[in-house]
Amino acid sequence: MSKICSVEEAVAVVRPGDTVATVGVIGWIVPDALLGALAKRFRESGTPKDCTFYFPCGTGDAIDIKGMDHVAIEGLMKRIVSGSYVNPVDPKTGERPKLMQLIRQNRIEAYSWPIGASMHWLREVARRSPGYLTKVGLGTYADPRQEGGKFTAKATEDLIKVVQFEGEEYLFYPTFPLNVGFIRGASADEFGNLSHEDEPIHSSSLQIALAVKACGGKVVAQVRRIVPRGERQAPQVKIPGVLVDYVVVMPDQMMTTDTPYDTSYLGGGQWNGRTDDRLPFGPDKIIARRASRQIRPGVTSIFGFGASSDIPTVLLEEGKFADGGYRNYPFTTEHGPFMGLVMSGWQFSANKYPEALLDGVTQFDFIDGGGCPFAALAFAEFDAEGNVNVSRFGIANPGAGGFTDIAHNARELVFTGTFTTGGLQIAFEDGKLQIVKEGKVLKFVRKVEQITYPVRRNVRERGLQAILVTERAVFEIQADGLVLTEVAPGIDVRSQVLELMDCGTVRVAENLKTMDAALFEK
Repeated sequence: MSKICSVEEAVAVVRPGDTVATVGVIGWIVPDALLGALAKRFRESGTPKDCTFYFPCGTGDAIDIKGMDHVAIEGLMKRIVSGSYVNPVDPKTGERPKLMQLIRQNRIEAYSWPIGASMHWLREVARRSPGYLTKVGLGTYADPRQEGGKFTAKATEDLIKVVQFEGEEYLFYPTFPLNVGFIRGASADEFGNLSHEDEPIHSSSLQIALAVKACGGKVVAQVRRIVPRGERQAPQVKIPGVLVDYVVVMPDQMMTTDTPYDTSYLGGGQWNGRTDDRLPFGPDKIIARRASRQIRPGVTSIFGFGASSDIPTVLLEEGKFADGGYRNYPFTTEHGPFMGLVMSGWQFSANKYPEALLDGVTQFDFIDGGGCPFAALAFAEFDAEGNVNVSRFGIANPGAGGFTDIAHNARELVFTGTFTTGGLQIAFEDGKLQIVKEGKVLKFVRKVEQITYPVRRNVRERGLQAILVTERAVFEIQADGLVLTEVAPGIDVRSQVLELMDCGTVRVAENLKTMDAALFEK
């Protein structure tokens, strides 16, 4: 019997009160037609009501690939648990995503977990264990002594607990049933055997299917095409048909945002180490150039979303990747591609010209096992206790993503970001950096809005090495505070650095250096 059906038939399996787990990483591997059809069903019929949605990662771009924003409807969505949220301003409407509005208006129960926990938790559901146990996240927003991952006042249930095991402290994420899984692949046969030959990341598709089936639920797969059963070799089929109940065909599904299909994300060919990718001159480029000087050939390096993901493009511009040079730089992201060019912006997560790929859950095994000794991550706030925040600030609620796992397991960290934000404008003339307009929002604060990672604590306890790079200054994060080690030419240390920092005492290094003028060349 064929499992191929219409999208309307597929989403009819969702019942009132169900918990729906869905794959997706920004625009990548999003079963967008399924999420859109479920929303349409609710608008037309008023059912299913009061559903919980489980997104291991922020899904969709909330613009053209709406993803989780499709189901951000009060009444349909009662609760959401997600490893990250998508928070752009729509260039056409100027509005934040509907989901962000629901969260800010406290109209749903919203929780955010570190992506490592949201991925690994699926394994515990799949093997019917009581829950996921980890040290990652202690002392952060996920710790119930802080916020327990709660993003709205309506979120009152403690989904994360602190427990003692053999005399040590851990965070414990109890399992709960998943009733429906929405996953995506490239092709399937009539039995539901699923492969990913057009997908440059696999994320948690397999683990969602395993978890949902372990709970007695239904798995729906969205694919680009149907192939005859038995046509593909077994190693190509990543999800066996016994884990799939329904298959929906969407021939025009996008590979990712602004990208219908691009084989350079799949690898399998020779790359000369050159592309047309370039960064415009500005604060982000200055920061990426300075941060790139921390990169060492041969060291497995992982890059987070935001300003830090610009670093590989700077190395590309400088010719470091030419003539096979990129093979000296084993770069990756939290979503599993290895080698090639780490992308930024909406294309972040997959690499161009990759040589290998792990699924998202296994990638966090690699991260948590110390496989990425060097990490570059963005920052939004840094405070007097040495805490960094990227998960909740101002009107943004992006969540931690993979930040917490990456930071906790690296040995060397570089945090990147502008010194202030909200309208910052710079110029570089006559060998001097000029602050044309200072940002309205200070980023070095007395107390962060949310603790995404306690950096100084881990400098003290684990011997972590960490620096913080901005467009005008570089700091070392030491056990007892920040040390200003470099300043841009033309910048006044007191009025344009120290007086704009409300994060406790900042020491100025005796051998304070001037940042290399080459960093500021257009």
